[in-house]
Amino acid sequence: MTNKLYLSVVIPVYNEKDSIRLLYEKLKSSLSNFKDYEIIFIDDGSKDNSFEVIKQIAINDKRVKAIQLKKNFGQTIAISAGFDHAGGKVIVTMDADLQNDPEDIPKLITKLEEGYDVVSGWRKTRKDPLSKRMPSRVANKIISLVTGIKLHDFGCTLKAYRSEIIKNLKLYGEMHRFLPAYAQWAGAKIAEVEVKHHPRSYGQTKYGLARTPSVIIDLITTKFLIAFSTKPSHIFGALGLILILTAMLLSLFITIRKFCFGGEWVSPLIFIITICFITGIQFILMGLLGEISIRTYHESQNKSPYLISQFINKD
Repeated sequence: MTNKLYLSVVIPVYNEKDSIRLLYEKLKSSLSNFKDYEIIFIDDGSKDNSFEVIKQIAINDKRVKAIQLKKNFGQTIAISAGFDHAGGKVIVTMDADLQNDPEDIPKLITKLEEGYDVVSGWRKTRKDPLSKRMPSRVANKIISLVTGIKLHDFGCTLKAYRSEIIKNLKLYGEMHRFLPAYAQWAGAKIAEVEVKHHPRSYGQTKYGLARTPSVIIDLITTKFLIAFSTKPSHIFGALGLILILTAMLLSLFITIRKFCFGGEWVSPLIFIITICFITGIQFILMGLLGEISIRTYHESQNKSPYLISQFINKD
């Protein structure tokens, strides 16, 4: 899709029927200075009538795109669907629950125009309960340490991106929160600005400690992809060589002990040597298989991870 618009606002929706219309009105007010914009609502398999509300808005306003996914694919996939159908040179993401404030969008874009490729919102004064703030604070520290990106708030959905950066990224799992890390890996300049955060007035939170394991796994995946996505044989090969070298050194130790100090050939070390050697070979083979998989992955990127049920105001 060619970028004819300046701004696309991408909003994933899941069971937020009570907040959607008010959010739309606030967006229209906040974006009044932008003549060239679109709003994309992606209904991620809501069980209430969220899509009916979005559909009515889209029918009355051609600047609104309404996408309904066939089932609940998760926030990351919903955002990815929005990216795929966004026509703006600048893409802003935000939540549909009115905790993000549309009035902060111009602030993000102003910062972006200073020469940055990604501007991330920082909910410095969060209106969530302590049971959510404390785990989030710890998670942000860990993510910052692992990825090397110095942001205070990776979990804030309110972010602005240049489309040429974000449209080249394929998202899976819970990886929407790691988008700044992927963008920096692609060469993006990243900034952070303070944004407002409001208490939830409608619906129920979709986040909790139960999602922690999946976030940790995706963080490990993110680190691996950033460091070794084009060279998996480097990490597996290195581990394999270390294990093989360990097996060789232990074999040398047993040989010297036998001929110089009269030691026995039979030793528990024989089993350790065997395990190290076989495991080392397996790691090297895993690296080679990884290289083949990566090449297959990069050559078959046309498959979409989601299915669309309805699309209102599609170009």
